[in-house]
Amino acid sequence: MVDLNGLNETQKIAVTHSNGPMMILAGAGSGKTRTLVSKISYLIDEEKLSSHRILALTFSNKAAKEMRERVSRFVEMDVGALQITTFHAFCAKLLRSEATYLGLSRSFTIYDSSESKSIAKAILSRHGISQKEMSPFEILYYIEGLKNLGHSCGDPLPDGYDELDPLYGYYQEYERELINANALDFGSLITSVIKLFREFPQVLESYQNRFEYILVDEYQDTNKAQFILLNMLAEKRKNICVVGDEDQSIYSWRGADIYNILDFEKTFPDTYILKLEQNYRSSKNIIEAATYLIERNKMRKGKKMWTDNPDGDAIEIQEVSDDKKEAEFISEEIQKLSNEKQSLDDMAVFYRTNGQSRIIEDYLRRANISYRIVGGIKFYERKEVKDILAYLRLLTNEKDSLAFSRVINTPARGIGATTLRKLETLAVDKNLSLWGVVELISESPDDYKSLRLSKNVRARLLEFVTLIQDCKSLIDANDKPSNIYEKIVHESGYVGALKIKKDYESLARLENLDELKNAIVQFEMSSNAATLSGFLESVTLDNTNDLVSSDKNMNGEVSLMTVHGAKGLEFPYVFIAGVEENLFPSFKSMESGDSALEEERRLFYVAMTRAMKKLYIIFAQGRMLFGQLKFNGPSRFIMEIPEKFYQWNKSDSQYNQSSDWDDDLSQESFYDDGPSYQLGSDYYTFPEGTLVSHAIYGDGKIQDVEGTGNEEKVTIKFSDGSKKKFLVKFAPLVKIED
Repeated sequence: MVDLNGLNETQKIAVTHSNGPMMILAGAGSGKTRTLVSKISYLIDEEKLSSHRILALTFSNKAAKEMRERVSRFVEMDVGALQITTFHAFCAKLLRSEATYLGLSRSFTIYDSSESKSIAKAILSRHGISQKEMSPFEILYYIEGLKNLGHSCGDPLPDGYDELDPLYGYYQEYERELINANALDFGSLITSVIKLFREFPQVLESYQNRFEYILVDEYQDTNKAQFILLNMLAEKRKNICVVGDEDQSIYSWRGADIYNILDFEKTFPDTYILKLEQNYRSSKNIIEAATYLIERNKMRKGKKMWTDNPDGDAIEIQEVSDDKKEAEFISEEIQKLSNEKQSLDDMAVFYRTNGQSRIIEDYLRRANISYRIVGGIKFYERKEVKDILAYLRLLTNEKDSLAFSRVINTPARGIGATTLRKLETLAVDKNLSLWGVVELISESPDDYKSLRLSKNVRARLLEFVTLIQDCKSLIDANDKPSNIYEKIVHESGYVGALKIKKDYESLARLENLDELKNAIVQFEMSSNAATLSGFLESVTLDNTNDLVSSDKNMNGEVSLMTVHGAKGLEFPYVFIAGVEENLFPSFKSMESGDSALEEERRLFYVAMTRAMKKLYIIFAQGRMLFGQLKFNGPSRFIMEIPEKFYQWNKSDSQYNQSSDWDDDLSQESFYDDGPSYQLGSDYYTFPEGTLVSHAIYGDGKIQDVEGTGNEEKVTIKFSDGSKKKFLVKFAPLVKIED
């Protein structure tokens, strides 16, 4: 018999109500998982429902495994046939059984992202489109959007899509490739089941009859396709229980549709709605403050969280002068808590973007405080950071063959492993570094015909040598390290290769490159004679100290993570860094309308409600963004918290501003995360449309201009179809008169 004594009255109703559709709106820290596990156990033990006839769906294998283990401890019967699984795993298993209906064999392959990318690349190649003109990721992004909406080839296109769009044609080709290969991609697992159920009603009916009860966890994270699937499965019996929290819907960027939870009753009119509003996690101050904040959102069902926990400490809002002082405050406060015998495992630092971790990591290392990046990698170990640092290392030490090998084909230049092996062999024969060999080949290509390098490879090697030599000349001229960095990231094509992908991961990588520039600029500000080699040395020494210190502190590790990564976690002590306008909420959300801004507010609500005992909210008067000091002011979310819940502390050092906050929002970013102002052609050295000649790449046309003066950058499309970006002050450009 299921023990309900540990549940509150609302939770008991949620567990024992088992007829018809039900939606459990489970607020943060309200015991949702325990309620769900108890409900599954109740269905088996008390309702005598066969485990074979229950379907419970969630979003991760880890969550499914944990839930299954907890259910098995509660119930007396065997749960071997119980399906507690993810949406994709459920669909894959179903399709293995019913594949022949769709013309698939049961041994169909499930393609991962790299295999999907290979198909997209092949499609572009067939159409004679270079990856510089269109990235395969643009095709995949388009396809993912359609499949998130539940679309299959042959269905009417959703609003916002056009059959005349070339991408739609590529999508159709992509789907044909999958069929010919007896394969499905990840998104097709769900859309194929939807198609199966639509075209073969008898198959749908068999599954409707099989599953007497359907449960869904984290329902606010479902996309349109998952909603369609659930609706079809539950249409006959209506025995469906969804558990979610619209106030924690923070994944629209990966397809989640908040209207699935907001409009659930429209699909299931007789829905019984329960609200789990008692919070067991956090102090009363934190919960009431978070409740006041989230009530400003209009897209919600209207929960009001409360707790019997003590009032606890006031929320601490810390105003600091800049991001260095922010990191210093965080490290000092963590040290104080540690000295008071609080475990580092009980502390977490949240930030809105990945790049913000860099300076916080720096100060934690200096304070010998152990930390870990949750769901990510430490800043200086991230691929894009290591790539660009390798470029910079090669500039300061041309004999660094490890750095050379890392960057020679990064981004891809068509210089593969075979070419590299030829270069390595020649380097050994000549007793030279790899760089020395490439310089020789570029200077006297006819002397090395025996290497059998293609014309394209020779051209790319010459471009690479020219870029490195140009940058080395800047070092010789004592130019600023940040200028050299700018030239490398743009003229190498690294930034352009990331921008064209248009996916979330590439956006995060661009944010990290922005932050690497911030680190270089801050290093320059700390010394009148800052050099590139000096910066690289400081990075190496800092990271060496990190390795030494990591074993010293036996008091656990502080957790560092983005707010998105914090969902579902809890910590006694939480620091939210960078709570400023244009950062949290992000500038893009403020430009995108009320819906995006409400999601940012939900994200901040999630951050607040991770804290159990003490919550610190930190904002900087000035912050290094995109290599410049910006003054954005405290986030509107701080102002939305009633004063009775917080203590506002000001730092000793304050910036003197002529006005309260800087109204200049013209922030430059590698990924265009800022407003765009159209300046007249007189402002630019090379206005858009100008015909130019480059000393290396030949004739081309200016396609885009950003920045002015020393910061003016141009994107040029050359006659061979390639596109490249240059800082005007460094580029050997000459106007071609019409």
